Amino acid sequence: MNLEEQISQILNGFSNEVKTTISTATEESADKAVDYLKNNSPKHTGKYAKSWTKTKRGKAIIVNNKKFYTLTHLLEYGHQKRSGGRTKALPHIAKAEKLANDNFEREIRNIGT
Repeated sequence: MNLEEQISQILNGFSNEVKTTISTATEESADKAVDYLKNNSPKHTGKYAKSWTKTKRGKAIIVNNKKFYTLTHLLEYGHQKRSGGRTKALPHIAKAEKLANDNFEREIRNIGT
């Protein structure tokens, strides 16, 4: 085997390791986001918090609340009340997004170390 073939083989092995690590980091980050949202979402009856899921679409993973998707923006940012005034914002989605992004970045930085 010549030098060119050896280098190509090493790079292919590294490429597979990177693909596997990225896939694992994506799944792990989505799981952490869902867990965070289930534990830290506003709980009136608890149904909203329990409804967070992840869905895989191609290589992307989407974290969403399929049952109460109309409430997510209203709870995250607050909204105008019918009788006047505003409701208090209950930020929870942005925190879950930051947690997932930080976890993903940490895992990617550890490739090859």
